[in-house]
Amino acid sequence: MTILFEEETQIPFSFDYRAIATAVIEKALETESFPYEVEVGLTLTDDTAICQINKEFREKDSATDVLSFPMIDYENPGDFSHLEDMDEIFHPETGEVVLGDIVISVDHVMSQAREYGHSVKREYAFLIAHSMLHLMGYDHMEHEEAEIMEQKQRTILDLLNITREEREDV
Repeated sequence: MTILFEEETQIPFSFDYRAIATAVIEKALETESFPYEVEVGLTLTDDTAICQINKEFREKDSATDVLSFPMIDYENPGDFSHLEDMDEIFHPETGEVVLGDIVISVDHVMSQAREYGHSVKREYAFLIAHSMLHLMGYDHMEHEEAEIMEQKQRTILDLLNITREEREDV
């Protein structure tokens, strides 16, 4: 697995954010039984930059917590049976599936952790789990889809013992 980290802002986290990202990405792939090694881009930025990206790609002129850019279209979420026929998704040098990119606003991680009353680590891990599910075809536009995603997110974080009850100082 390759994670292409980009830090575009100061990272005030008091934990090893690269190790947490790696653990969450690995657990998401494992729980979904993703059949290939992957490449994922993970950019940590601020509200100003994510607002620009949101405006450019989604025509929404506001900052958000996380953006997901899947490289694969799925007929059904979590159904990877068609991937072997898609040569264009495999990196030519590594053979890894280029799954997509995740962009996280560190500003939002910090403020949402305070707002929801849990640790910064938990918020950060949650946003990565959420995005990984998007990269594997899940969405939350309909109520039923949202329930499925929420359960899967909870499962990933529970397996890593990253809970809402966990508290920490930044």
